Amino acid sequence: MDRNLALEAVRVTEAAALAAARLMGRGDIAGTDRAAAEAMRKAIRSISIEGTIVVGEGESGASDILYNGEKVGNGDGPEIDVALDALEGATICATGGFNALAIMAFAERGGFLRCPDTYMEKIVVGPEGRGSIDLDRSPTENLRALADAKSVYVADLTVAVLDRPRHQKLVGEIRKAGARIKLLADGDVAAGIATTKPEAGIDMLIGTGGASQGILTAAAIRCSGGDMQARLQPSNDDEASRCRAAGLNDLSRKFSAEDMASGSVMFAATGVTSGDLLRGVRFFKGGAMSNSLVMRSRTHTMRFIEATHRFDLKPEY
Repeated sequence: MDRNLALEAVRVTEAAALAAARLMGRGDIAGTDRAAAEAMRKAIRSISIEGTIVVGEGESGASDILYNGEKVGNGDGPEIDVALDALEGATICATGGFNALAIMAFAERGGFLRCPDTYMEKIVVGPEGRGSIDLDRSPTENLRALADAKSVYVADLTVAVLDRPRHQKLVGEIRKAGARIKLLADGDVAAGIATTKPEAGIDMLIGTGGASQGILTAAAIRCSGGDMQARLQPSNDDEASRCRAAGLNDLSRKFSAEDMASGSVMFAATGVTSGDLLRGVRFFKGGAMSNSLVMRSRTHTMRFIEATHRFDLKPEY
């Protein structure tokens, strides 16, 4: 893939972030999510790719915009698989919380794991912890191994966990091990990527969340040189059947970041609301400022981009 596609992806996530940020804190979760999706769909039309969404806003029929299988781009370019979340953290944005992002990733055809809408158990660390984690080990064992890899005490580590009833036992074990915890209302993609940014202060993400968010996290981890393992966790027989129908027969299989996002991968995210990874959109008279991250798996380059947008010179997406 042409490396310039990564910067094209940023333009798309910026458009989604600006649209969503306009509705921040207004309580309209569905409307905020829809505004981001419509802006993202409009912006991606001009990119020179023959793209197919494989991780999108939902299955065809369940979603009418940016759905799995939808063709995107102008059709004049390479065949690309697209994974996206126009607004990761719609509830966060609608309530004025932290860590809402607009996200898009590109991979060569067949590069992203295809799986139905289900849950996924995940553990994520940054480059310093690469090779130290194993989903089959206990959280305590993984924390000790990560502390050894980073040459720190377990008490120095901060672990991000989604604040859900299902994680009560996990949180208890992490506390008993002596590590610090950051409980997340939503936004585990941002927290997973933040493990690759030392100044963010998050050393590990662990717990169960959405599978589509897991694949987006894997794309970012591939591009940043971190480490990740995941396992599908269908919540009922119907989800398990849909996993098997997608060819995922071994539900005990551990997936690496490379299994979920293989080949050449590009990743872009723009902050909608401020958080551990990026600052959110800030409006001023006649314009706005945004902060984005763009990465490529081939070079592990991480570019942080601050952009000023002039609304009187609004581009035609």
